[in-house]
Amino acid sequence: MNKWGGMRISFHPLFVLVMLASVFTGHFIELAALFSIVFVHELGHVAAARMFGIPVISVQLLPFGGVAVMEDTGRLSAAREMAIALAGPLQNVLLIGISWLLHAVGIWDGPFYAYFVECNLLIALFNLLPILPLDGGKICQTLCGTVLPFHPTLVWSIRISLFFSALVVLFSATPLLLGSGPLHFNLLLVGVFLLYSNYVDYRNIPYRFVRFLVNREGAFTRHLMNGSLAQPIIADRSKPLDQLLRLFRREKYHFVYIMNPQGRIVAVVPEQRVISSYLRGDPGA
Repeated sequence: MNKWGGMRISFHPLFVLVMLASVFTGHFIELAALFSIVFVHELGHVAAARMFGIPVISVQLLPFGGVAVMEDTGRLSAAREMAIALAGPLQNVLLIGISWLLHAVGIWDGPFYAYFVECNLLIALFNLLPILPLDGGKICQTLCGTVLPFHPTLVWSIRISLFFSALVVLFSATPLLLGSGPLHFNLLLVGVFLLYSNYVDYRNIPYRFVRFLVNREGAFTRHLMNGSLAQPIIADRSKPLDQLLRLFRREKYHFVYIMNPQGRIVAVVPEQRVISSYLRGDPGA
């Protein structure tokens, strides 16, 4: 693990083993180029995040790619979140453009040029699949958040990720199932890794939701400074707090209007009070 530019750069143990294996199999240059492309891809996310004032904790290089880990400050709008997600594939598009330009003027040609362009294209397209933590999965989650409250956004974005991860696993085994050739072993490993990581994330949704609630403290100040309107939520007095909180949206501040059995509003409660009551385990507050 090393520090560069104020962020940690970490290497998964399997990444080191894969690199060592490439030395003995004679594919070190190709693999080094592949992970250099992945690193530039992640630096695109880092640059976009820092442009929006989001701290980047680390860049992790995995056997199947990379992940830029950012601090969740709760300040990101949907548009900025999508811009950060798209900044990675944009680097691959830029690298392809530079490669084509060098090829057009006769500076770069041959098999390695074709390999470099193909790697950039595959990394960009694969990262746009709607699977978390890939860029396409983050975009899908952001789009879900524009029409759904935060809790259903978590649930449905991970369900979509699980579905497409399973499709990747199935696609990797298709040649073997059809008898047309061996399975795509590398793709199978990637699919299984994504399937397992999303299964773990699905089980951790309650903890992620509580973290979302804990980080809501600054929501009122941000919306007050922006002059945005509060999102009203009308609820029956008997409605459980956990069901009420699942109606909260990430980019909105909420006032809860409590209604009695006669259909009259008897109280208006800011979201901080509802959240604090839930975290204290006081359902009647």
